[in-house]
Amino acid sequence: MFSGIIEEFATVVAIKKDRDNIDFTLKCSFVDELGIDQSVAHNGVCLTVVRIENGTYTVTAMKETLERSNLGLLKVGDKVNVERSMLMNGRLDGHIVQGHVDETARCTHVEDANGSTYFTFEYKENREMARNGYFTVDKGSVTVNGVSLTVCNPTANSFQVAIIPYTFDHTNFCDISVGSIVNIEFDIIGKYIARLSQL
Repeated sequence: MFSGIIEEFATVVAIKKDRDNIDFTLKCSFVDELGIDQSVAHNGVCLTVVRIENGTYTVTAMKETLERSNLGLLKVGDKVNVERSMLMNGRLDGHIVQGHVDETARCTHVEDANGSTYFTFEYKENREMARNGYFTVDKGSVTVNGVSLTVCNPTANSFQVAIIPYTFDHTNFCDISVGSIVNIEFDIIGKYIARLSQL
């Protein structure tokens, strides 16, 4: 379980394909605090630490994860938003994030807002998925590359988010431009409500 409050971005230092899986080796400031089997969200995807050595750690992404997320597009040198699992003894500063990415979205517009920045994202319109809670609502929560954000101006298959300068500078939103592919996780509460309405 995560909160969507990014700790920092890690840098990809190595990528190794192993049959249908990919091992990603990354470097960040808290490597020495990690343990084998620990869960860390990478661009919103919960992955298990499988190796720690020489100031780096390695996680493995399987085929399903690679098909559903943007991790398969990563290259050595890329910045990845990382968050360790949430401690259950403090404030929930973001929202409830499972680390289970639902799909990817494409950035279609970036607009300066006189200090902050508006990003517009578009995803595949699917009425069946929408009936199951895979949609956004105005002022609701959505996770973009692991970042907990508030939705504005949603449509059937798009939404905007407003990014303050701090978030822009301390996450990989600084690298997102028109055409960039991001991971999105819709709000779990909406999914439960949608499911209950079908019973």
